[in-house]
Amino acid sequence: MATGRVKWFSNEKGFGFIEQSDGGADVFCHFSAIEGSGYRSLNEGDEVEFEVEQGQKGLQAKNVTVTSAAPAPEGARY
Repeated sequence: MATGRVKWFSNEKGFGFIEQSDGGADVFCHFSAIEGSGYRSLNEGDEVEFEVEQGQKGLQAKNVTVTSAAPAPEGARY
């Protein structure tokens, strides 16, 4: 299982990228790869665990779980 930090994630587009803790290449993350039910999203700075697989366009995350949530962005409404 790999670990990393969310570099950015767009709720509008439903995807973003994760920086790997070991310094490897950034990993693409689609919202469907996030574990959980209901609305699935990530915040910039969230620390995550995930599996890495080779997708058609590069490394892709699957089975993503948040291990430490970053503070919500200022002005965010939940």
